[in-house]
Amino acid sequence: MKDYKDKVVVITGGATGIGFSFAKRFGEEGAKLVIAGRREDRLRQAKAELVAAGAAVEYFVCDVAKDGDMEKLADFAWSAYGKADAIINNAGISLTTMTAIDTPEEEIRRIFDINFFGVWRGSAVFAKRFIAQGTPAAIINLGSENSLFHAVPYGAPYVATKHALLALTESLREELPAFIHVGLICPGLVKSELNDPNFMALGMDTDKFTKIAMAQIKNDEFFIVSHGYNMVWIDKRYEAIRAAYTRYAPREDGDDVFDIRTMMMRLRGG
Repeated sequence: MKDYKDKVVVITGGATGIGFSFAKRFGEEGAKLVIAGRREDRLRQAKAELVAAGAAVEYFVCDVAKDGDMEKLADFAWSAYGKADAIINNAGISLTTMTAIDTPEEEIRRIFDINFFGVWRGSAVFAKRFIAQGTPAAIINLGSENSLFHAVPYGAPYVATKHALLALTESLREELPAFIHVGLICPGLVKSELNDPNFMALGMDTDKFTKIAMAQIKNDEFFIVSHGYNMVWIDKRYEAIRAAYTRYAPREDGDDVFDIRTMMMRLRGG
């Protein structure tokens, strides 16, 4: 969707950090905004700043981890503007770093409820309404460089949620109608309130990041990227995978007999 003027964009976690910076970007494009989050005081503050910059904004208090809250958010967007055209599933949290085996299960479930199931809920709720609406729309999920490789030592739960988002978002891209664009934002370290302030201060400037990402969103890219050095770790991962297959499972004639996609196509007569 190259033109967001008068489009309605819903952003979870839209009061701070990357979400708020995206709200500013979409506001500059002439979009009408619904920003959502758990803290009403921060939402009010964000709305005031966005309105002062000339944006049309409403806010809605919701928790992406709660059943029913994303339905309520969608109801609010359609009530406020009569439609929605894009959902930016941005809300997320991090955890204190610790070993995978020492992380309490309740903490793992908590981060999955927000980072993964919150995005799943947002995608499912808004996708169904976009399908019914029948007009060009977008679902953009906030993944991470951790969707593509393991960037955070002692951060297995966070990395696992971002790996899972890659699988979810790829499935959405394949399954949804062509008029619904699907994208995955894969930032590296960007200034936000996600983690320890001293550490986060080392990240890329938030507005610089969203400027890079916004150009890709408007170009309907799937992978929305920023930190070039990531390719060092991506290449390392796939070189290791390729080496394993080359040594122990090299390509040979007829090896597609066990390929899942090939088998499914044959069963369907494709």
